[in-house]
Amino acid sequence: MALDIPESMDDCLYFTNRTLDPEGQILAWVHKKKCPKCKSAKMGKPVEKGKVKIRATVYVCPSCQYTEEKAEHEESLTMEAAYTCPHCGKEGEGTTIYKRKSFQGVPAFVIECEHCKESIALTKKMKKPKVKKPKVKK
Repeated sequence: MALDIPESMDDCLYFTNRTLDPEGQILAWVHKKKCPKCKSAKMGKPVEKGKVKIRATVYVCPSCQYTEEKAEHEESLTMEAAYTCPHCGKEGEGTTIYKRKSFQGVPAFVIECEHCKESIALTKKMKKPKVKKPKVKK
């Protein structure tokens, strides 16, 4: 599977490049979706007075002004990732839906390693998965 690595940040809705514990790395991105109506421009958040509206609840096509709800739009996108697995150390590629799932109590994008089938969690920055402590018998 050959991934389409973005040329520019303008092509991406989401992009991250970070290291994983103990020895792994992940480069993940989500390409902007072409407008389903006119199929010419890439949809993005609305622009008001020359600035992008950060907390927008809709995505808008800049050429035909077609709008789509945020939840509906983001569910139709896929995240692509190139990684070095922190579990087996092998390099690989993977895709997943662009929706955070609960992984060890923390919202994360979860990608499965194509070699060892372990889950690789891409959490929000500074979030650490919860570690289960063994119960001590009295």
